[in-house]
Amino acid sequence: MDSVAAGNGGSARRVMLGTWPTPLEPMPRLARALGLGADDLWIKRDDLMGLGGGGNKVRKLEWTCGAAVEQGATVLVTTGAPQSNHARLTAAAGARLGLDVVLVLAGSPGTSTSGNLALDGLLGATVVWAGDADDRELRSRAEEEAGRLRAQGAVPALIPFGGSSVLGARGYVECGRELLSQAPDLHTVVVALGSGGTMAGLVGALGPERVLGVHCGAVREPAATVSALVTGLTGTHCAPGDLRILLDQVGDGYGALTEPVMEALTLTARTEGTVLDPVYTGRAMAGLMAAVGAGDIVPGTRTVFLHTGGLPGFFGHAATLARAEVEANPHAPR
Repeated sequence: MDSVAAGNGGSARRVMLGTWPTPLEPMPRLARALGLGADDLWIKRDDLMGLGGGGNKVRKLEWTCGAAVEQGATVLVTTGAPQSNHARLTAAAGARLGLDVVLVLAGSPGTSTSGNLALDGLLGATVVWAGDADDRELRSRAEEEAGRLRAQGAVPALIPFGGSSVLGARGYVECGRELLSQAPDLHTVVVALGSGGTMAGLVGALGPERVLGVHCGAVREPAATVSALVTGLTGTHCAPGDLRILLDQVGDGYGALTEPVMEALTLTARTEGTVLDPVYTGRAMAGLMAAVGAGDIVPGTRTVFLHTGGLPGFFGHAATLARAEVEANPHAPR
């Protein structure tokens, strides 16, 4: 069996790649800046995991890589965007486990060499460029790579896009339970919605009413994607309409920097010293700020912002770097 995407994993082996539990910390200065009480807003630090620069994909990879090891895999094959955090952490997991890693990425060589891509190389992964491809086309290219590797005598395991499968989402069921033990009075957890597995796992543990996902533009149908994963996790149908999802933070597209995101990056950095990235956590914080403005998040209730990592991606995003440099030199000629 090549794929570790199918099924809920049953009694699948889990490999330990992170350090648990991750911290839950207050954000009083940001809370007050948003008009919330000082004790209303907290941050769950899933960026502080150690492996390969940290991030939410580590929780998923503990399960998907566990299944790969159980199947006797010698090489992990996965997909993503050029600055994929999941690809970077798959490379790190492979290094930790002694497995080769092949990353099938959208785009072409030479378009970006910093951020996550630099770490992909440092960690020893092989990058295969797929050109202008969406997630479905990337999956097809990854299957072709797996076939080529198999013909050479390797044992490939396909790790799903973003690590998001029913099996991978089990990592965020564990996170939801962990979060409840740290904050029993949790009202809302706000999370970036990329490939869907992180939000799905949280919904599986906490219920749809306590999870607010902010769509980042990584998948075509975010509600349907999360709904299918939750249904597979719990065995109970989760209607897409029951999910709390904000769709208005994508702007001009997945990789595009928007003004609300830049405002969120700047305010979070200057009130709490916490750095977000422009594609995922920046959008999630912009969504949180919009939800406060709309009255969907109110003073007097415990809101947790899930920091899913992604700092290397900040350094691979030219538009954000340019804006940040302007902020550092406001009087320089433009």
